[in-house]
Amino acid sequence: MQTRQIFSGRSRYWLVGLFVVLFAVGAALRFYWQRDAESKQAFLADSTVQIVYGDIEENVTAQGKLEPKEYVDIGAQVTGQLQKLFVEIGDVVKTGQQLAQIDPRIYAARVQADEASINNLKAQLVQQEALILFAKRQYARNQQLYPTKAVSQETLQNSESNYKAAMALADSIRAQIQQVESTLSGDRTNLGYTKIFAPMDGTVVQQTARAGQTLNANQQTPNIMQLAKLDKMTVRSQTAEADIMRIKTGMPVYFTTLGSEQRRWQGIVRQILPTPEVVNNVVLYNVLIDVDNADGQLMSGMSAQVFFVLGDAKHVPVIPVNALGKRLHEQDNPQGRAYQVKMIAADNQVQEKVIHVGLQSRRFAEIREGLAVGDRVKLTLAAAKKNGGRDSYRPPSMPRL
Repeated sequence: MQTRQIFSGRSRYWLVGLFVVLFAVGAALRFYWQRDAESKQAFLADSTVQIVYGDIEENVTAQGKLEPKEYVDIGAQVTGQLQKLFVEIGDVVKTGQQLAQIDPRIYAARVQADEASINNLKAQLVQQEALILFAKRQYARNQQLYPTKAVSQETLQNSESNYKAAMALADSIRAQIQQVESTLSGDRTNLGYTKIFAPMDGTVVQQTARAGQTLNANQQTPNIMQLAKLDKMTVRSQTAEADIMRIKTGMPVYFTTLGSEQRRWQGIVRQILPTPEVVNNVVLYNVLIDVDNADGQLMSGMSAQVFFVLGDAKHVPVIPVNALGKRLHEQDNPQGRAYQVKMIAADNQVQEKVIHVGLQSRRFAEIREGLAVGDRVKLTLAAAKKNGGRDSYRPPSMPRL
């Protein structure tokens, strides 16, 4: 009897303990389900965005290098020792200003030798002209005497031959004079080339030779320095073949440099070079962009991040690109490209809708048809999980120029 009471008391304790454990498990499950429901509701709320007004710009980016638009390599046209340089890197020079001097002694000696040869030939010509005059008179006298048989026919023929030979020799001397004068003209030109002058106004940006260096112009023209106009620069942009067909001559461009990312320089596309460069199996086309450099801030060789402006619009309805769903090529129209999006209706139901967009940047697209400001759309699942909220989608604005 006592044993049965002991077991009954223990059973009551076990029942109370089991009830407490079940109650705790139920409370925990309820808390978990409630938190999960709230989390799902918050996630669904944060995975939607509202259509707002914004500024948008569609562009193509590329890398480039700055170089002067107008420049010339100054080289030596004659061989010799570079005696003196009259300018240094950074000097501003004017057209006709002497830049360098090559040793002129060899070319001056050639000019003197040519002049001496000409003087010698001219003296020979004077002597020959005297002989021509003598032969002419002798031939004329024999012509008068021959009818009277005072001279033989052989004598007449010899005097005629001597006269014609004297004139031919004079013509030969004159030809030699012309030849030496031509050589003299070339040697004088080479003597002039020993003084190197600036062919245009500009700044000395490179110097590849030093005073005392021997320049050999027999095989190729040795460069001494480079002269450039720095008031207008050119960006040589290397653009990928996937983007080159979207770029046109005269298109507006802006770019930044590594030293001043906050400043943007404006320019236009001057030329698209048709021959590409292949770098690591990547086909790149050179696009030339002109830009004013009146303040001299841009320098040759600077790196540039180039933005080709394909189009821009201000205060237009925009949608994040992560809210764009399936691309519907067959439904494109003059308003723009067709996409399928998920729109939140007034009763919070999700509806699929086709919209048309125009300009598109990396983050936003311009809505031209299908949605209005204030409408709400769902992000794609991948975008919602990645960004996790509406704060990631602020209305875009145009870059400050």
